[in-house]
Amino acid sequence: MIIRALVFDAYGTLYDVQSVRSLAVELCGNKGELVTQLWRLKQLEYTWLRGLMQDYQDFWSVTRASLEFALDNVGIAPAPSVCEPLMQKYLSLDLYPEARQALDSLKSYKLAILSNGSPQMLQALIKASGVSHFLADVISVDLAKTYKPNAAVYALVEPTLGIAKRETLFVSSNSFDVVGAKHFGFNVAWIERGGGPAVPANSDVTPLEFFNLLRGRAEAFEYQADFRIRALTDLPSLLGGSKVERAKAVISRE
Repeated sequence: MIIRALVFDAYGTLYDVQSVRSLAVELCGNKGELVTQLWRLKQLEYTWLRGLMQDYQDFWSVTRASLEFALDNVGIAPAPSVCEPLMQKYLSLDLYPEARQALDSLKSYKLAILSNGSPQMLQALIKASGVSHFLADVISVDLAKTYKPNAAVYALVEPTLGIAKRETLFVSSNSFDVVGAKHFGFNVAWIERGGGPAVPANSDVTPLEFFNLLRGRAEAFEYQADFRIRALTDLPSLLGGSKVERAKAVISRE
């Protein structure tokens, strides 16, 4: 496997979508945790709806609509005093702690982001986190006017970077994104954040546990990741380490 470029998903891969939780709890009290998880699940659902209907609106609009849905359906009025601070937080989500170190250690490769985010949202995120100097490009689905996992989104990478998909490693923590990228033909590394959710003892699960059961496991699809890793900092050894180190990351194909 010859890799010349690494392309990262943004939300959930480089940036922690759960970092809105503390503000949501501050603004929504004991419903803040539920708002956090419902917001993200509905946000993804709305991208898929928009894509299937071929009725594109950018990710800022989708994110606002899904936030209003979440608030309204837990009994909190989606007033500007609640919505505006939460929306602004999406422009400065926390970078995962290991992300900066990983990007620095991979700078000999061409690095890029491919994200559902609108250009304005992504530029704000990158500016706030100070990682622009690591990136050759930041690619938004806005160019394709649809959302992941549509193949038209992944097809933006080759002409933008000038590197063939067989020489590109796509990195995501989102299982649906892994399926889409592998189906398109990328080499794919899936980050299992937190090592994957524990099997629940019964139906009494928290909103976060329910979210992780949906979004933290591999999809039951024939398109699976080539590599499973636990953190972004596993990537350098996967790409350039010893055969033993690489073998630890290789998925068993069953």
